[in-house]
Amino acid sequence: MKPCTVFRRIMSNFGAIIAGTGSFLPEKRLTNEDLSKMVDTNDEWITQRTGIRERRVAADGETTASLATAAGRKALDMAGVAPTDVDLVIVATITPEMVFPSTACFVAAALGLHSTPAFDMAAACSGFIYALNTGANFIKAGQYKTVLVIGAETLSRIVDYTDRASCILFGDGAGAVVLQRSNDPRKGVVYASLHADGNGAEAMKCMPGSLHPIDAALVDSRDQYIKLKGREVYKFAVTKFAELIEDAMRVAELTKDQVKLIIPHQVNQRIIDSAMERLEMPAEKAFVNIDRYGNTSAASIPIALDEAWRAGKIKPGQAVIFVAFGAGLTWANAVLKV
Repeated sequence: MKPCTVFRRIMSNFGAIIAGTGSFLPEKRLTNEDLSKMVDTNDEWITQRTGIRERRVAADGETTASLATAAGRKALDMAGVAPTDVDLVIVATITPEMVFPSTACFVAAALGLHSTPAFDMAAACSGFIYALNTGANFIKAGQYKTVLVIGAETLSRIVDYTDRASCILFGDGAGAVVLQRSNDPRKGVVYASLHADGNGAEAMKCMPGSLHPIDAALVDSRDQYIKLKGREVYKFAVTKFAELIEDAMRVAELTKDQVKLIIPHQVNQRIIDSAMERLEMPAEKAFVNIDRYGNTSAASIPIALDEAWRAGKIKPGQAVIFVAFGAGLTWANAVLKV
């Protein structure tokens, strides 16, 4: 592993703590039974292979920015922070409001911000950890005091509902955290590592762009939708999951007993179970909500974090590990000390 691909702990007098969390899910539910009426599948087949029973789907008028804004407001409310106190807005997404402006600009505008920097990050399912680490490093460097980090997706807009290999997996939603400066560098986001290998780009992709502009031929071939190679993704994810957890514990000097919770990207229940077994860690240490929301890509970790936090599963003095892997191929981890 090349040193330049890993962001180690910054020697700083500041810490970047999570002061508030929030999430927002569309009301509309798409169950496995609903999907069985749209494509050749059934509830048992989906549940056994993925652990997913239903997922949320954005309604007409709901967009990535609107979901992100709602989640962001909840995180700000929990933190007791006014939107005008936010120094930076980062949105992790692969389903942006538009090609440009960035989704973060729409969110900032909705929050009433007029000169606050705002930008998007596109690292697919690893996007939230990429954004979290970026926001934390701005704080640790002393440049900002408060950063709003959001993961938001409307994947239903790029899912091919005639392709049972992919349409069963994805859902919509948004999750957010408020990062704030702390004078204790031993707390908050104490470690993260980010990685990518573009040689694996064919494993998961959505093609419209400069290489494949949207035209009649692209639409006729249905290449405007998500394409994935399930077996390749499965093998990659199981291996990286265990490696990333072991790396996080080693660098942060944590034992298995000291890790209160692992919050993984909600990719597949079998992948999570297989990795936890490989790590010889109890399955209940992994917080899972994939059965209710499916794979929400960059939104999945902050949604799960918000649920775990509000349920009292995360308390002061505990250590939490985030882990994700996705298109790129990308993979990332982070350690949070509460």
